[in-house]
Formats: sequence, C-alpha cells, structure tokens
Amino acid sequence: QLLGGQRQPRSFWTFEYYQGFFDVDTHQVTVPVGAAAGTGTHRPRLRLCRGPRQVLERIKGSVTPLPGKNFVRHHLRNNPDLYGPFWICATLVFAVAISGNLSHLTEKRASPNYRYSPQFHNVTIAATLIYCYAGLVPLALWGFLRWRQNHGSFAGAYSFLETVCVYGYSLSAYVPTAVLWLIPAAWLQWLLLAVAALLSASVLALTFWPLLRDDNRVTALAVVAAVVSLHALLAVGC
Repeated sequence: QLLGGQRQPRSFWTFEYYQGFFDVDTHQVTVPVGAAAGTGTHRPRLRLCRGPRQVLERIKGSVTPLPGKNFVRHHLRNNPDLYGPFWICATLVFAVAISGNLSHLTEKRASPNYRYSPQFHNVTIAATLIYCYAGLVPLALWGFLRWRQNHGSFAGAYSFLETVCVYGYSLSAYVPTAVLWLIPAAWLQWLLLAVAALLSASVLALTFWPLLRDDNRVTALAVVAAVVSLHALLAVGC
C-alpha cells in the first residue's frame, strides 16, 4: 500500500506506455498551501492542473525564436508530450483542407458552368503530408544525431520523443496561416506563409544548433539547412 500512489513502469510495447504522453489534462502538480501563501508552514497540499496552460506555453514558445532560448530545455524540461503535437497536426490538416476547398470555390464561383463539389481527397493528402513530416523527419534527424553522437562528434542528444515534440509544436505557426489563406490577396498569403515558416524554422534551428555546433562546421550547417528547407517545403507543399 505504501507504493500504491506510484506507477509501475510500463513496457515500451503497451498502450499504457504511450498513454502518459497524451494525458496532460490530468497532469497535476502539488504545492503546500502554506508555502504558496508565504507562511512557510506545512498544510494540506493544493492541486493545480497545469496541462492546458503548459500546452499553450509550448505553442507560444514554438513561434517565438529568442537567441539563447532552447525549446527543449526551456519549455519541455525533460517532460515531452504527444498531446499537443497530435492535435496541432490534426487541426492543421483540417485547416489546410477546408481553406483549400473554400479558396477553390472562391476562384471558380464566377464561372457560370462551375458546380461545386467538396474535395474530400484534400483531407487525405494533407493528413499524409503533415503526419509523415511530423513523424518521419524527426525520426531521421534523431537517428542521424544518435549516429553522430556514437561517433563522438558531440556529447548530448535529445530523445526521440523530445524531437517529435519539437517538430509537432513547430507546426502550430501554420494553423493561423492556413485560416488566413482565405484572404484573396496573393501577396498577403505568401507573406503570411513566409513569416510563419521563418518563425517556426528559427525555433527549430535554435533548438538543434546547440547539439550540432560541437560537430564539424560543414555537417552542422548542412543539417540546419536541411531542417529549415524541409520545414519551408512543407509549407509550400500544403
């Protein structure tokens, strides 16, 4: 009974192992009420749910590149989640698909022979591109960084879940851009897309550069260029 409040470690292959990374709404932190009030006395502990606020802070951090601010160290703090990345990707899929349908309707509605038909295949295309990018690109980058680490190019590396989490949150900048794509002004559409890509790609570069700077300069710059280029390519492709 003394260990009843502690969770036993789950196997990597079980559903329960991954469930904890999505369970941010019930994640709670306890602090002494007396300490919170500044009295220093030990009283019953107050439970503060910080799940939604934590996700919002991470979304904010993913679009605000600041020199010296590492997204993994300053926002994840060894506590990655898959809840935010999953729903950011899902929201982006539907935002891209819906805005694409409405933009197509706006362009063609002036034609007297045009009959509108929903393009449901856009959802499948957007989902394939976005989820493959959010899963396969972090996997490839994580594998490369591990390989370089094993060869003594640098000392530390992020975990696979941290890498996936960084990439998932970096896509949040594209959600409002997809919605604002409905504005019928080509120059504004591309300007918004460029700003979103620049902000989120900068966060990715600032996050992975501290690991890569200990490697040889050509490899480090090539990896950062690949990270930024793929991120911009996703924006153009969607």
